[in-house]
Amino acid sequence: MEFGSRRTYTTMPSNLRSSRLLLISLLLLLFYSTTLLRRPTTPNLVSPPPCDLFSGRWVYTPETPKPLYDETCPFHRNAWNCLKNRRENMGVINSWRWVPDGCGLSRIDPTRFLGRMRNKNIGFVGDSLNENFVVSLLCILRVADPSAVKWKKKKAWRGAYFPKLFKGSSSRLVPSYKLVSREANEDGVKGAYRVDVDVPADEWINVTSFYDVLVFNSGHWWGYDKFPKETPLVFYRKGKPIHPPLDILQGFGVVLQHMVSYIQRKVPAKTLKFWRLQSPRHFYGGDWNQNGSCLLDKPLDKDQLDLWFDPRNNGVNKEARRINQIIKSELQTTEIKLLDLTHLSEYRADAHPAIWLGKQDAVAIWGQDCMHWCLPGVPDTWVDILAELILSNSKTE
Repeated sequence: MEFGSRRTYTTMPSNLRSSRLLLISLLLLLFYSTTLLRRPTTPNLVSPPPCDLFSGRWVYTPETPKPLYDETCPFHRNAWNCLKNRRENMGVINSWRWVPDGCGLSRIDPTRFLGRMRNKNIGFVGDSLNENFVVSLLCILRVADPSAVKWKKKKAWRGAYFPKLFKGSSSRLVPSYKLVSREANEDGVKGAYRVDVDVPADEWINVTSFYDVLVFNSGHWWGYDKFPKETPLVFYRKGKPIHPPLDILQGFGVVLQHMVSYIQRKVPAKTLKFWRLQSPRHFYGGDWNQNGSCLLDKPLDKDQLDLWFDPRNNGVNKEARRINQIIKSELQTTEIKLLDLTHLSEYRADAHPAIWLGKQDAVAIWGQDCMHWCLPGVPDTWVDILAELILSNSKTE
């Protein structure tokens, strides 16, 4: 999250490998609308019901064309480059096609997309799951301009220069997280991570003044496994600890509240604002640090989803829906739109890097990766949906 210590809104220690927030800027235009297929109507015509791209099913389609990019894309992150890492069943993984209820979903046409969306700026602000999303987007867009090269502004994390069409950049928002250490007390607490919920980061000045579109996400680091009772999060407001103390999910709600308030006040009204809901994890048999695995060979069935993800079942993957409830509650009265990719992603337990991480001993050190996604893979469908929403909105302008 973009809230944290005295100088940043965040909740992730900088010494953790996925703790960085990223802000990806591409010269595109995005507008999220659940009424994307609505056409101009007259008083004598009944408007058709909106198409919900987020509700549907996965259909196995062996004749599906191959992904638009391969392992040679220069924007890949090694651990997610499952073709290069020789992950099993990549052909099968990419033969499943998302079919929304009541409408179709076309694969993005990168050339048409870039041609329609030039000269606008889009930013992604979030954690490594948004980075997963952006790598997919960059690799797909590169198909329209093979001469694309890496390019980024100062403090950038990821970005690209497309000579034929536009520049894209990413700004890296490095979270500073203050650990106050002390000797373990009678409760076993060795230290605490201080979170000032109401102090914005300096980098937010650039976020609010530059981008036409912002896509936010957070929540993947709000887990008790990341911040155990020995080193808990302690939330501060106006420089003082909040009393009574908040647990981690209560704290997330307060942080989100302040963040949304900041966005509403500081980001221009003309900026289109979206929040991507959680990307589900698929650990089976234990959490990431308990030998959890995701060596599955097909998507989950619909009747398995609640067993895996319903918080009432207290499984290891319960955080996504729980965090989503908090996000939806906080955003319901705002102009920030929801990009709800959770449900379609819940099915795809088969599509994570798992043990194919590209480095020797990576699994022994970190465990299987059942949180991020193989590329090419599920995030390519996220990109298809994003493109559909963008282009359908542009028709009405």
